[in-house]
Amino acid sequence: MAYPSQPPSAPPDQRSLVTRFLGQLWFQVIIGLALGILVGAVFPHVGESLAPLNDWFIALIKMIVVPVIFCVIVAGISSMDSLGKAGRIGVKAISYFLVFSLLSMLIGFAVGAIFKPGRGMHIDVSSLSTAGIPADELHTGGFTDFVSSLIPDNLLGGVTGGNVLAALVVSLLFGAALNLSGDQGRPLVAGINALQNVLFRIVGWIMRLSPIAVFGALASVVATTGLDSLRSLAYLIVLFAATCVVYVVVVLGLVMRACGLSIFGLLGYLKEELIVVLSTCSSESVLPQVIRRMENLGVGKPVVGITIPSGYSFNLDGSALYLTMGFLFLAQATDTHLSWEQQLVMIGVMMLMSKGTAGVAGGAFVILASTVTSVGTVPVAALALIVGIDRILNEGRVFINVLGNSVAAIVIAKWEKDFDQDRARRILAGRGRDLPGESLGEETSSAVRAGGVKAERPRRTEGAEIAGG
Repeated sequence: MAYPSQPPSAPPDQRSLVTRFLGQLWFQVIIGLALGILVGAVFPHVGESLAPLNDWFIALIKMIVVPVIFCVIVAGISSMDSLGKAGRIGVKAISYFLVFSLLSMLIGFAVGAIFKPGRGMHIDVSSLSTAGIPADELHTGGFTDFVSSLIPDNLLGGVTGGNVLAALVVSLLFGAALNLSGDQGRPLVAGINALQNVLFRIVGWIMRLSPIAVFGALASVVATTGLDSLRSLAYLIVLFAATCVVYVVVVLGLVMRACGLSIFGLLGYLKEELIVVLSTCSSESVLPQVIRRMENLGVGKPVVGITIPSGYSFNLDGSALYLTMGFLFLAQATDTHLSWEQQLVMIGVMMLMSKGTAGVAGGAFVILASTVTSVGTVPVAALALIVGIDRILNEGRVFINVLGNSVAAIVIAKWEKDFDQDRARRILAGRGRDLPGESLGEETSSAVRAGGVKAERPRRTEGAEIAGG
């Protein structure tokens, strides 16, 4: 008697380890990074010509980042029960930003004062030239210009332009008005939520180009700077890098521990974004993805919508570390004595000027140049000492800026009791982006719940690549 054959069980995943790694975006970025360094060192003429690859990638991100900020903030505020919650989140976020910006500056100041990276250089200022310093970085506007930059020429200009701060102001106003519109505004809220999903899908497509951008960025940097700049100012580079590591492990690590989470788990969760940031030297390049990651981690949407975009202008911990350390380095290198009054003025000026750079690559050097010009104690020509290695130091700055903003979102969410602690622990403990059973497609999940059938995991889409499931 013939028995019907049993359906064969699904074959196990027989893909090689290399094939699985090649399918991961973070591994593709590392390959692009290594190839970029190799091409830049071996074929410098080719490497110099590859800079547009990174420029185009940054341009694509900037094209989409302001609409994403608008949709996230408007959707978050319009869904709140009351506008008082938005104001409460904003006050808590700004308070956190100010405290940690000041703390970061004091840490950078202490490291510069104790280890004295510029001591013994005895630079003759008359031998330096400001030709390598962009002229527009020596002159910046004051408080009036800063406030003026917050107000766009028209409402749509704030959303379609490239000014993140102006977009933040317009988004807050639009979200608040939509929240007060009641039932009349619900169709518009639904449309903005749908637009947000479309925008994140576009972000997913753009991020697939990040390995190419990293390749071009590293090839260009290695080809143009070589190793000379590394050798000449190696002590400052190593000292700043060590300070960044200690800041992440100790300061941010203690904050995450107080939240009941692990900083190393967060590093693993954001590894793709952090690798891209290190390569492109622009924290703005991953802003849309960080917003989506934090929402997926369990941070409430209103908290993410307010904290992350505003943090890109007001919570630049890495830049704060660099500013005080860099200023002391220039003073020590040129044998410029600073009284304690001048040091307090320096920190105060930096605190004011450091707000509003909005993730622009090299923005911290602009602030340093502005402070040197405003305070007037250190010769402006001394900036030529540091301009050559600013691109290298910028990697540490933007790394901490992005990580610090992510930690800030978690802290504010716990403060607001708008944080899924259990979900965050499961994600960070697994060093992964997907939670078992929660990243399945809607149809597959329904089938599993209805019939108890063990379904195969569906292929990830572009949106899932960014959303983390």
